[in-house]
Order: sequence, then structure tokens, then C-alpha cells
Amino acid sequence: MIGFKFAWEIFLLHLLLLLCAHGSHGEAKEMMNGVLRLHSMDVEDGAPDKTMHRDHHVHANMDHMDPSWMVFFTVNDLKIGKKMPVYFPKKDSSSSPPLLSRDEANSIPFSSQDLPYLLRFFSFSPSSPQAKAMEHTLRECEIKPINGETKICATSLESMLDFARETFGLETQFKVISTTHLTKLSTLLDNYTILEEPKEIPVPKMVACHTMPYPYKVFYCHSQKTENKVFVVSLGGENGGRVEGVAVCHMDTSQWSSNHASFRVLGIEPGTSPVCHFFRGDNLVYVPVMPLNA
Repeated sequence: MIGFKFAWEIFLLHLLLLLCAHGSHGEAKEMMNGVLRLHSMDVEDGAPDKTMHRDHHVHANMDHMDPSWMVFFTVNDLKIGKKMPVYFPKKDSSSSPPLLSRDEANSIPFSSQDLPYLLRFFSFSPSSPQAKAMEHTLRECEIKPINGETKICATSLESMLDFARETFGLETQFKVISTTHLTKLSTLLDNYTILEEPKEIPVPKMVACHTMPYPYKVFYCHSQKTENKVFVVSLGGENGGRVEGVAVCHMDTSQWSSNHASFRVLGIEPGTSPVCHFFRGDNLVYVPVMPLNA
């Protein structure tokens, strides 16, 4: 999973993909002004800790790392009764920016070269947190994919679905899954226990779409040729939270940056072990619908 961190980290919560109405440009600016806040995202710039084993590093040093990093685990953790700290942001539809139509999105430039114009368009000061967030998103979207990866920053539902079709094949049916909060969470970071045998969704390919901070919805969607395993995991928190968490295990991390946050959390190095992580509720995972006789 491609992660990132920047000085003004912002997280825009909660997507109701199929029910979301298209918002206007004015609504986008109003929402951005009202809901942007500092928040740490999935990051890649932490130095990997090579001297500590995973359990000690996670449980004894939770207070010394970004809590939003607490989504990573190993494939060996996927068993009933396993307890682990997991960060699940609260979902708040009122803070969700609008999802534009393709025509609306295409009418607005989406390039770091056009950032001065975009800041004027959305009435943001160049020194504002919103400007820093927009610059970060645009530059992340312009970075070349790693070997074996395809990616797109989807600025509309149509472009996101087109990317999924191109990835799976035009004739392949697919569906979208996401992490579901079965109860209202009282805390962002909690110790969760796996309550049932994790359910693997056998898929040859998958597309993961992560929200990015921007005045309207932007999804960083990517797919990797290397093997990935998708799971739905039933979790119970110490504070009463119940979550059906969607997780993916990346079986080959040899092409990942050594600065990826997962290596610091798990105390491992690239390519030495599969890395698994939970998806937040506003992230989407597209998977092909496999025929019954497959």
C-alpha cells in the first residue's frame, strides 16, 4: 500500500459512494473550509526499526508513534482470539467533500503546475493548511508507480469505475467492499480481538482506492501485479466497538520503500515478510466477482 505523510496532514472522513450526490464547486469550497483538520495519514517516511520484535515494538511503543500507523499486522495474526491495537477513524458524513461528476471534475485543472490558479479558484491562501494539503495530493498523484503497479487519482466516480474495468477486464463483473462500523466507536485507537475465523475473498486482482485531502473527493486507486490476499475480519474492541474490517495482505513487499511505515510498526524489512493492513471506512476495495465454478 502506498502511504504518505506531510507537515499538514488532513483526513476527510466517510464515503457513501453509491448514495453520494454530486456537489457544486461552491459547496466544495465551503466544505473544505469547514472540515479540514490536521491528521496523520498512512505514511512512508518513518525510519524502519530493525532492532525490535513486532509485538514489543507495537505494544510497548504505541505512545511514541503516530496512532494512525496502527493498522498494520502480519498474516500470522489472522486467527481467532488474536488481539491487536487498531486505529479506525470515526465516520462523519457531514465532513465529507462532494463527489464531482466527470464533466465537473474535468472542467477544473488537476496538476501541481496549476496550483496557484487552483488556490485562487478555491480562495485558499498559499500558506494555509488547505494549500499544503492540495499541493501534497497533486504531487502524490504525479509520482510514477512502483514496478508492477498501476495507479490513477480518480477525481470522479466514472474515472474510478473506468480504472477498475481496465484492471479487471471490460467483461469482468466486480463489486466494492469496505470496512463497516457495526457500532458507534467511542475511541479511535482500541485493542481489538478477532472474533471469528477471517474470511478470505479469493481474487486474482484487486483495486484499492484511498481518499486524498482535496476540496472535492479524490481517490488514489492502485493495483499491483504481485499476489495480494483480501480478508473480511470480525473485530471486537475493548471499549465495545464492533467492526467488520476489510484487510489486505501484500505477499511481496520487495519493491516497497524501506521508509514505509509498516516496516517501522512491524519491525521488518522490505521483502522479508507479507504485510497486512486494515482499510479505513472511507477507503474502497474493488474485487472481481468470481464465477461459482472458478
